[in-house]
Amino acid sequence: MAGSYFGTDGIRGRANRFPMTAEVAMRVGMAAGLSFQRGNHRHRVVLGKDTRLSGYMIENAMVSGLCAAGMDVFLLGPIPTPAVAMLVRSLRADIGVMISASHNPYYDNGIKLFGPDGYKLSDEIEERIEGMLDKDIELALADSDGLGRAKRVDGVHDRYIEFAKRTLPRSMSLSGLRIVVDCANGAAYKVAPEALWELGAEVVAINVEPNGFNINKECGSTHPAGLQKKVHEVRADIGIALDGDADRVVIVDENGAIVDGDQIMALIAESWHQSGRLAGGGVVSTVMSNLGLERFLGDMNLQLHRTKVGDRYVVEHMRAHGLNVGGEQSGHIVLSDFSTTGDGLVSALQVLACIKRQNRPVSELSKKFAPVPQLLKNVHISGGKPLEEAPVKAAIEDARHRLGKAGRLVIRPSGTEPLIRVMAEGDDQQLVEAVVNDIVEVISETRSAA
Repeated sequence: MAGSYFGTDGIRGRANRFPMTAEVAMRVGMAAGLSFQRGNHRHRVVLGKDTRLSGYMIENAMVSGLCAAGMDVFLLGPIPTPAVAMLVRSLRADIGVMISASHNPYYDNGIKLFGPDGYKLSDEIEERIEGMLDKDIELALADSDGLGRAKRVDGVHDRYIEFAKRTLPRSMSLSGLRIVVDCANGAAYKVAPEALWELGAEVVAINVEPNGFNINKECGSTHPAGLQKKVHEVRADIGIALDGDADRVVIVDENGAIVDGDQIMALIAESWHQSGRLAGGGVVSTVMSNLGLERFLGDMNLQLHRTKVGDRYVVEHMRAHGLNVGGEQSGHIVLSDFSTTGDGLVSALQVLACIKRQNRPVSELSKKFAPVPQLLKNVHISGGKPLEEAPVKAAIEDARHRLGKAGRLVIRPSGTEPLIRVMAEGDDQQLVEAVVNDIVEVISETRSAA
């Protein structure tokens, strides 16, 4: 059973294949349960999931492991990842678990863990849990009279809806706005439309009929074409696309144009900076964010702090340096005044607040900067370490030389999928395309030769 389990966002893989098997899930429950026991009170876990078919299998396996470790498990059912992070604190739980593969197709699944403070676990804690998975941990489990119980918890959707609504000023209403929300047939299919409606908006909800197989399927934040079409069809003021576990968001303006995470961060950062709310003199994002965002913030004497990819690393940097706005180009937006992790609904509400305050259309508000030409291509790999091969190293070094100081090159293995991501950006679009294509070609040739 030995192997590597944790990636950039918990454990993730094809359902019923290592590491996303019922056996691994049960052992993760055991190891996590043992790792977070503190004091002599009844320990509790909040456990949520998205709408994948495999969620039933993983949920039951984790409940077995957690109860075996002496943890009482509060089953939340399908609910957004940020709601789990919030409920860990609200219900004074010792650990939070979200069963989800986020934006991946239905046949994948994953396990995300949160500490009692609502934050994702550090690398050190994940390594400690990972180290326990291949050991004989049964001897450390609870005695027969100390086993945990599991129960379904009612009212958790209402708690999260009220939490999200409270991130707006009490006097603010969304009346007069027609909003299309695409819930990706995922975890927010109930809470997102309800929250927007209760705030006064006219809501058109799409992809809110999950069947276990259709999560993220040609919908949601990674496939916004359907949302763009619906915004045109109903003449909406804005479209909001969430992903399968609702921790990321993409906006569509009234003309159907996509507003990515970089532009959303720019909009919120500018608004908060003008109102004196922005903390730390800048924004935290990853190496994948566009150079245009960095230049836009620089014009306001704000700094863009870059981290490696993964909203967990963004949050860690925010906490360490006292910043309250961060996120990723993909739409993970972290607003630490409200949340401990990315929250698609709360981020969308902040965009809506800007619309209401300024009484301007999304198309005018959201184009804060002209993106520098950027190209990202993915190369599928079936194994090996192509980035360590000499021809690939040489191609990367040549590309860096050609781009010079006027551009950036980011090449990395995906932490969630068997891919090598190749991204370049710079003011010369033809050069950007050329260096990316050259590197992709060399990686592909190396992969084929292997």
